Amino acid sequence: MNSVPSAAQELRVGVLGLGRMGSAMAARLARSGHAVSGWTRSGLAPGKARDLGLAAGPDIAAVAHESDIILLSLSDDAAVASVIEELCRGDLTAKVIVDTSTVGPDTLRRQADAIRQAGGGALDAPISGGPDLVAEGKAGLYIGGDAVDVARFMPVAQTLSNRIHHVGKLGMGAAAKIVNNMMLMGYWETLREALLVGKSAGLGLEKMLEILKDSPAASGAFLHRLPVLLGQSSAVGFSVAGVLKDGAMFDRTAAQYGIATPAIAAAVASYRAHAARGHGEEDLATMPRAAYQGA
Repeated sequence: MNSVPSAAQELRVGVLGLGRMGSAMAARLARSGHAVSGWTRSGLAPGKARDLGLAAGPDIAAVAHESDIILLSLSDDAAVASVIEELCRGDLTAKVIVDTSTVGPDTLRRQADAIRQAGGGALDAPISGGPDLVAEGKAGLYIGGDAVDVARFMPVAQTLSNRIHHVGKLGMGAAAKIVNNMMLMGYWETLREALLVGKSAGLGLEKMLEILKDSPAASGAFLHRLPVLLGQSSAVGFSVAGVLKDGAMFDRTAAQYGIATPAIAAAVASYRAHAARGHGEEDLATMPRAAYQGA
């Protein structure tokens, strides 16, 4: 694990949204010594709160009141807008809202004036990597926003990540995450197609994966999910349903800029078919494996 901030740098952190990613962030921050509180729309059982090492807030306002840094880990653009609207009803003086969700570049920009009027700062800082990398402090962070707010967030960022990129103005973190995830989405579709060609030519799945893992074609994502591709693990880093949600957002964002994305369309079609066969809650790497197996 990478080093965590010293006690002198500890901040009170609120986490709004405690799915797999939000829970991983909360637990990592609590283990590092930060005082962490959390809220989730579906409710937080006392046992889970203890396991994560955080104080369960009764509502959004209570968590915000007890926090210096407020992390959002939410499902989509509408959820982010709704939670920020609730936050802006209170006093956000000296607080920084940091949206780690995978949403469009304009989502936080549209809320920026309201956040400033409530006294707070805002950053978009989507995470690259799954909950396991967050737990190890090795996830990537793409941060958009003012340097003063980035500096305030940095002790928390350094707890979560050893790959921190301040990429520019508010919204640019989300744009960087979209670029990253579009590349990955296309990668898995290309792998599906390559495995099917190899199968037709007589190559076995295990042999192809053995060849690929030692080749320039082996990305970090491929190596990390090799056990899933081999059928040795059922771990879910990012679900097929999540891929489809993000794919729709990528398509909307690209359309805003007039960019055609046929590779993403092909990937979405493959993942939609995989979900329709009952694999929506499985890891995204099960798609190319299932295609090879004809499942």
